[in-house]
Amino acid sequence: MKIGISCHHTYGGSGAIAAELGKALAGRGHIVHFFSQAAPFRLGTFSKNIYYHEVEVMHYPLFECPFYSLALASKIADVAYYEKLDVVHAHYAIPHALSAMLARQMLEDKCAEARCFSLATTLHGTDITVVGADPGMQDVVRLAINKSDGVTAVSGYLRDETRRMFSPKNEISVIPNFVDTTLFSRSPDSELRGQLGLDSEKIVIHISNFRPVKCIGDIVKVFATLTGHIDVTMLFVGDGPERSAAEIRVRELGIADRVRFLGKIDDIVPLLSLADLMLMPSNAESFGLAALEAMACGVPVVATDAGGFPEFIVSGVHGYLLPPGDIGAMTEKSLMLLLDEDLHRDFSAACVRQAKRFETSLLVERYEAFYSELIEASRPG
Repeated sequence: MKIGISCHHTYGGSGAIAAELGKALAGRGHIVHFFSQAAPFRLGTFSKNIYYHEVEVMHYPLFECPFYSLALASKIADVAYYEKLDVVHAHYAIPHALSAMLARQMLEDKCAEARCFSLATTLHGTDITVVGADPGMQDVVRLAINKSDGVTAVSGYLRDETRRMFSPKNEISVIPNFVDTTLFSRSPDSELRGQLGLDSEKIVIHISNFRPVKCIGDIVKVFATLTGHIDVTMLFVGDGPERSAAEIRVRELGIADRVRFLGKIDDIVPLLSLADLMLMPSNAESFGLAALEAMACGVPVVATDAGGFPEFIVSGVHGYLLPPGDIGAMTEKSLMLLLDEDLHRDFSAACVRQAKRFETSLLVERYEAFYSELIEASRPG
């Protein structure tokens, strides 16, 4: 198959999944064309069967906003016309599915005989729970969903939220996020530990885009209490609007020497291989890819009983799921896992086994079947 993938290039789960999916599809012999404003952060270097098309945005003084959605539509239409794409897979309803819809109209207008691609849309969360929740955007998101030939969501939670909010005409299939356990596996690096100024203390990690929904302040509160009971260091990986406030609060609490703000890092496996625990106290999470990747590296997770977490984290087996905002319970369970070596060893082994149920190859096969169904349904007669 010839497959186009439209995605965000920035740090986050949707871009990671889109890039990993494209690489896996290319490895299985499919031709994959990526469309984004910059190369997706997980795409890596040149790979056979993968082509990247940068969407160049024109800026014009008359308009306040750049023409990204229009430029993306034009790029998709151009590549689809000359490369005869079978499927364009839009990761996010807005703007990617909407731009792909416009690209199909461009092709139809350009040439009545032009072979149009099937449009697959994957919902990742923000397009539904944030953009879609805005009353001024609801009809736009609904249109993007209903005009797609097939729609998937990364969790049952997100599928149900989409049904509740939009009553879509299309059936929504659940294809969960995935992890390549050949890459995400524990491999501790003593040199990296030294480079980070770490000794033999326990390591707690958090990886995200630092948006308000991630509840970074709750992590700081939990960690501050942990420092009074155990020798421990906190690694914050990523960046975003809540980082500055967290840095200020860490200094106010006098624990800055126990915290490392590392910023955006593409290769997180070495850091996960050092970690003993991941904290994910999000108010909502469409899936929680960072937690799954941590589990693949043998890192138990203390998270919230919210969103998609319960679909792959069993509380008391792979970590603990607790009510959002329950700082006391999160601290208690974190201490249990950090202090009880036998318990931690059992949880760590269970995490690795669970991650294998979400192995990349298994989920890529489901996407292949999904594409094939869309292509078959689009054929005349």
